[in-house]
Amino acid sequence: MSADHDQWVFAYGSLMWRPGFPHEEAQHARLVGYRRCFCIYSVHHRGSPDRPGLVLGLDRGGTCEGIAYRIAAAHWDETRRYLRAREMINGVYRETQAPVQLIKGPHGEVTAHAFIAERAHHDYTGPLPLASQATLIRGGEGKSGANLDYLVNTLRHLSELGIRERQLERLLTMVGSHSARRAGGEHESAAAKTMLRAARSLPPPVRRRHRRDLDHRFLHRLRLGG
Repeated sequence: MSADHDQWVFAYGSLMWRPGFPHEEAQHARLVGYRRCFCIYSVHHRGSPDRPGLVLGLDRGGTCEGIAYRIAAAHWDETRRYLRAREMINGVYRETQAPVQLIKGPHGEVTAHAFIAERAHHDYTGPLPLASQATLIRGGEGKSGANLDYLVNTLRHLSELGIRERQLERLLTMVGSHSARRAGGEHESAAAKTMLRAARSLPPPVRRRHRRDLDHRFLHRLRLGG
């Protein structure tokens, strides 16, 4: 059964430049109370279990600017299934609803669906030094491509929105500004491939935390959400 009114989704990472669902409009938006940061080990899309990469999450504290998508009520059920399959593959993100400020346009403030970092999950990194983040991103590659391309594409789309994310800009410089300038794109870039070869000649940089017995609660939450 479809929703009885249009729904909003807040995007802050790859959903900004590869949403994958039909939408009626996309607006520059601000979420207060959460910040965008590399706080999630990626073992599927931008890394592997043996050599994890990093992807963005919404972590508590601060503010985050991104894109709010309005989805027609008739398309909401299909869109929600798609988002859950994409964002909640192993329970490291938790779906919530939050007030989002639309920076331009007539709507003002709306309630949007957002996927925030689940801090209790074993793939939540906690605070990582920028140098450690850079090392992981250099060597990360998964089914969606190189971790470096993920970082570059995110910064490019933030720039198109007029958003400065200085922490991510510093991270890009530490990853390797010369190679990073030539990275990005729909397919894995030559620069990213070169960096991956160099990074993979070194041992894996970190060990992820051990899997916890409480992981089943994430699947339980997903079942409760329908």
